Amino acid sequence: MSPSLPLITTAERRDRLGRRHRLAPSARAATVPQAADAVVALHATDAATVFLSARARMARGGPDTIEQALYEDVSLVRLLSMRNTLFAVSAELAPYVDSSTARAIAVKERRTLLKHLDEDGQGLDADWLARAEASALDALDARGPSTGSQLSAAVPALRQKITIGRGKKYETETGVATRVIRLLAADGRIRRDRPRGSWTSSQYRWVHTEPWPPVPAPEARAEIARRWLHAYGPATEADLKWWTGWTLTDVRKALAAVGPEQVRLDDGTTALVCPGDTAPEPATEPWAALLPALDPTAMGWADRGFHLDPAYKSALFDYAGNIGPTVWWNGEIIGGWAQRADGEIVRRLLGSPGRAAEKAVAAEADRLAGWLGEARITPRFRTPLERELVA
Repeated sequence: MSPSLPLITTAERRDRLGRRHRLAPSARAATVPQAADAVVALHATDAATVFLSARARMARGGPDTIEQALYEDVSLVRLLSMRNTLFAVSAELAPYVDSSTARAIAVKERRTLLKHLDEDGQGLDADWLARAEASALDALDARGPSTGSQLSAAVPALRQKITIGRGKKYETETGVATRVIRLLAADGRIRRDRPRGSWTSSQYRWVHTEPWPPVPAPEARAEIARRWLHAYGPATEADLKWWTGWTLTDVRKALAAVGPEQVRLDDGTTALVCPGDTAPEPATEPWAALLPALDPTAMGWADRGFHLDPAYKSALFDYAGNIGPTVWWNGEIIGGWAQRADGEIVRRLLGSPGRAAEKAVAAEADRLAGWLGEARITPRFRTPLERELVA
């Protein structure tokens, strides 16, 4: 490693995180799309995560502000994309996410479903699937926003049952409705609309929409890589591969198109930043944050050593590697939090962060409790500390 490479210290990485991820109060976003763009994409597997991640990064606005972005302005949209996971991205970025990642997932999803239809032996094929999809879209046009159950009631083809793994130990009979709807969503022909119930619900209604305009895949991947490097750099090729789920070849081609610069880190390794993004990072004001399970700031790197003490992993992660709700102080994870059935926000700080941290975290917990109001949050992926706190 050349000593002439610019040095970015761990403290500067944490300052970048606070400022660029809009977690420091002076950096908070004015709009929901700005909050999402700050971290490229918000995790959306758990419905509440989108709202809580946006809240932590916004200067003002309640759940209704985020609902308006999702369902009225449609300035924030959910896409099955990176790592075959549901994310919420700004409408401006959506065509790039679609072309760089979601298109390939949609092709694979269609191939898999057609294979299951063929193996089932009922004569269901690509033509049958095309008719079923067309009928589902016609039903949405006639009915308006509808849940999967409502669509199945309206479209006989969606009530079709197939057998997967016939004659094998894992043989199972399943309906096609969920798979057809998932395929239509992956193709960008339907999108999630308001759920039944509150903003914490994942029982979405669906609406007919137009696919995103195509962008050449190499161009789209380069744009995603550039935005990701700006938000998460310094970072490595391995970090980007993990975050996107792309092949190593696609990662390297995207990075080559961006032309990143190398920098030195405190531990003696090198990492990548956007071209020209090597200037010293000014310190932010002190800040605390309570981030939800699967928040992108916690999940943005394969190697999170600069903001997470390895000793905390067993408490904060589930068995599959999903992180739970976290407490942050000045760019570092210092504990976890949970919401009890009565609405109380409870937290535990790991280590001894000091009185200033404790006071700031308490104030942030009060801010979160006020924002949630009567809403109750239970993460889809439960972690040891979160379970312990609500027990």
